[in-house]
Amino acid sequence: MTDSSPNPNSAPSYKSSLTQSVIGLVIFAVITAGVVSFTRLMTAERIHKNQALAEAKVLYSLAPTDQYELNLDQPLTLPAAPELGHNQPFTAHLATQKGQPALIILPLTAKDGYTGDINLLVAMNLQGEIKGVSVVSHRETPGLGDRIEERKSDWLKQFAGKSLTNPTISDWAVKKDGGEFDQFTGATITPRAVVNVIKRSLLWQQNQAWQEEIPLGLEAEVGAEE
Repeated sequence: MTDSSPNPNSAPSYKSSLTQSVIGLVIFAVITAGVVSFTRLMTAERIHKNQALAEAKVLYSLAPTDQYELNLDQPLTLPAAPELGHNQPFTAHLATQKGQPALIILPLTAKDGYTGDINLLVAMNLQGEIKGVSVVSHRETPGLGDRIEERKSDWLKQFAGKSLTNPTISDWAVKKDGGEFDQFTGATITPRAVVNVIKRSLLWQQNQAWQEEIPLGLEAEVGAEE
């Protein structure tokens, strides 16, 4: 007759197996979490590096090395300027010619784009004349608003040489609003946002308060140019 009574060693064996399974799952979860975190960290660093390289390329296109000296390791930290799209202190760059300040490159964010923020860089001399404008990033409609990109059209080139006196302040608007600047067929909101934020950057530059942030040794030369 077969003995069907419970094996007294079966319960401890089951508990031991369960414990080992739980420990294995915990170790697996920890390793997986570590791998995911490391991957995210490396991806974030790669993205940041690519963004920095892309921005550097744009900066040097606005301040060509055959005309200006531009040290990206010595940026200007400027106070918050909501009119430029910065509610916190932000970083700009100062380019020199023969050691004298010649060009300020400002990051701008137009908050009133058609589908979101439009991030730009504008370069202007210390007399408030624009030397160049480049788009850094945007989410405007393909085939319409995205024509602000230099690879899509020459629209941004119309700003070179412009200032608050060329044209007059009242003409700093798209033609649909009675101003001088072209808009796109079927897209007015995007160019309007860009024109307006560039106009605000000229008004901000005219205030000249940013020059207080210029490193010592350059201030006198800036004043001499005014």
